[in-house]
Parts: sequence; structure tokens; C-alpha cells
Amino acid sequence: MERIIVIGCPGSGKSVFSRKLHQATGLPLYHLDQLRWNSDRTFVPRETLLERLNPILASECWIIDGNYGSTMELRMQACDTVIFLDYPTEVCVEGYLSRRGKERPDMPWTEAPDEIDEEFMGLIRNYNRDNRPKVLALLEQYPEKRQIIFKCREEAARFLDVT
Repeated sequence: MERIIVIGCPGSGKSVFSRKLHQATGLPLYHLDQLRWNSDRTFVPRETLLERLNPILASECWIIDGNYGSTMELRMQACDTVIFLDYPTEVCVEGYLSRRGKERPDMPWTEAPDEIDEEFMGLIRNYNRDNRPKVLALLEQYPEKRQIIFKCREEAARFLDVT
């Protein structure tokens, strides 16, 4: 495990898991949100995202956390390990609600807003219907990649305990 992507529904805890994996392995950690967003909460153009992402993908080792379907296959091609936090919707909604107002070291701004973003909440609620099938289809295209799929936070925690 030298080139790892961590994917899953928003609110699943990708960034927290990735930080703990970084601490356990010492691999460099990159958050896609930091590459994709400006500090004023606007997106960078796709070309800028790719300019930031490609040198990371070309390096020897890394952990990259985040979804962004527009670059998922590119990241999957470059990685040797995929960790998919495949949690129930309720777990992800709870994860999103629990981080409101807290510091977000994975984002280019200092903390998550206190108010609930209903559009984002809809993305979470519809992830298993809309995005999960695409992720599973992509995983089927790359059977040579080590694929670790966690169905609950306890499984992920046990993995980190032995890593």
C-alpha cells in the first residue's frame, strides 16, 4: 500500500480516516477538497484541479481522500489500493451533522458552517442510489487493485489498529 485513494459518501469520514491512515503509515496525505476549492468557497476550474492533482499522482506514494467523479477513474488507475467507506446513509448524515461548526483541516477554510446545507444533505441522502453504483462499476473495472470496503466505522477502526 503506497498509493491509496479513500472514497465514500460525503459524511462517511474519509478525511478523518485518511489522517489516521497517514499517521499510521507516514504516507503523504492530500485532500481533494483542498485541491478543488478556493478559500472563498468557490471551485477552481477542472484544468487547475488536474494541474494540482497530476504531479501528486506521478509521485511514488500518497493517500488521496475524496470523491469527485470527474477524477475518480484517473486516481483509480494510478493507485494500488482503494479504500471505500461504504456506509449506510444514516451514518453519513450523522457524520455530516456532527462536523458542523468544527475545524476542517481538509478544507481550504477554517471550519465547517453551522447551518445545514440542504443541497449537500440531498447529495448524501441520494449517494447510495446515484453515486454508489458508479463506484461499484468502476471497482469492477479494476480488479487488480487492492480493494478494501468497509461497511461500518468499527471495521475501519479495526483496520487502522493493525496498520
